[in-house]
Amino acid sequence: MHIAKTVNEEETVLAVEGRIDVTNSKMLQDAIISAFQSTTNLVVDFEKVVYIASAGLRALLLGQKTAVSKSGMMKLIHVCDDVMEVLRMTGFQSALHIE
Repeated sequence: MHIAKTVNEEETVLAVEGRIDVTNSKMLQDAIISAFQSTTNLVVDFEKVVYIASAGLRALLLGQKTAVSKSGMMKLIHVCDDVMEVLRMTGFQSALHIE
């Protein structure tokens, strides 16, 4: 997995690429928490994410809770059908802001 970070005046964007599983979900979690140190609005671009495991879902949930605690927002964009299906099946689709 690879994560590219872009910062602008309104938000921070994390462009994630690859598979998110137990071996690398901590990297995503750390990137999300780190981004919220300097912003209240985070966009996580999943355009190049092909798979997410439960450990990755946990990282997203922690990110959502962090956003709420900072009165901010975390949104996922460009989620592929396979990953969206996992989010639907686990109920995360209603817990996260997805565009």
